[in-house]
Amino acid sequence: MSYSRPSGLATAACLREQGVPFVVLERQDCIASLWQKRTYDRLKLHLPKQFCQLPKLPFPEDFPEYPSKKQFIQYLESYANHFDINPHFNQCVHSARYDDTSGFWRVKTAEVEYICRWLVVATGENAECVVPEIDGLSSFQGEVIHACDYKSGESFRGKNVLVVGCGNSGMELSLDLVNHQASPSMVVRSSVHVLPRQVLGKSTFELAVMMLKWLPLWLVDKIMLLLAWLVLGNVEKYGLKRPSMGPLEMKNTKGKTPVLDIGTLDKIRSGDIKVVPGIKRFNGGGQVELVDGQKLHVDAVVLATGYRSNVPSWLQEGELFSKNGYPKMPFPHGWKGNGGVYAVGFTKRGLSGASSDAVKIAQDIGKVWKEETKQKQQRTTACHRRCISQF
Repeated sequence: MSYSRPSGLATAACLREQGVPFVVLERQDCIASLWQKRTYDRLKLHLPKQFCQLPKLPFPEDFPEYPSKKQFIQYLESYANHFDINPHFNQCVHSARYDDTSGFWRVKTAEVEYICRWLVVATGENAECVVPEIDGLSSFQGEVIHACDYKSGESFRGKNVLVVGCGNSGMELSLDLVNHQASPSMVVRSSVHVLPRQVLGKSTFELAVMMLKWLPLWLVDKIMLLLAWLVLGNVEKYGLKRPSMGPLEMKNTKGKTPVLDIGTLDKIRSGDIKVVPGIKRFNGGGQVELVDGQKLHVDAVVLATGYRSNVPSWLQEGELFSKNGYPKMPFPHGWKGNGGVYAVGFTKRGLSGASSDAVKIAQDIGKVWKEETKQKQQRTTACHRRCISQF
């Protein structure tokens, strides 16, 4: 049993290749619901397509290096069709627990209880929105939305918009707002690595992957920061302070992804996007007070404050997953638990990490499935021979 995120589709495809029967559950009414329902219109993959394709089926050759949201959804739907993956839609899992007596997992939705030998948790790192508690926000009379509900800056044309968060989503939404003649102010509460998406026509991520084959991580980090300085200049003078830890080390140890600039920095330089410090409180009349004493008038607030796992709300298991909804063991050891439970898409390494997990999980389940199927066939054959002998 798996779930209909890209990581779940990847696992299902690999199980199909292993000959293992499976059921895929999806709480919404479509494949890859996060991409279809909770992403903004201008979204493109931040990494080149070869690092985002799922196992066994590459992107079409005529797709651009950075496929659009529409193209990625098209790819996922084609992927499901190619491997004959037919999710059970509108099946929101309320609970899943291992039954020691039977040795099976009991997975309950509102209408059905599924019984399965193996459970693959593929709900991912982005299952639920994170909405921070900010003093006075609940009484703010303007529009407040999370980034998952943002589609386009068109509805914010001519407005002063406060974007809370400076990750890839916060940066890209701020750029989209400017392109629709809105006036965004972006809240940057902590340090952030901003890297160019490409250097001399080559993907920054691809360059890092190539260098890591030959050089230690600390040296690759230094080279990446040097390249960023050469291409982008000193970003700290615009309020974007860099962390003391390198971008790759931070990604590996803390799961925090560096921002890949796609034009936002130019708008920050020009003053079209204002960078502001943390929020102290929202006052009445659309006024927000910042920690440095500044006071801004804003018409709307977009919370680009990220997502979290929802695993603790439904999975009754305490060995593979911790209370925060992520595997206890760090990558690459957090994909397998006891009793036939697996985790896919929780590596904080994007689609390539999920694909790697999917292949390992399917191979692990497939090995047991084939051994048990072989033993069953041998017992059936032996029984058949005894029956013939007795006859």
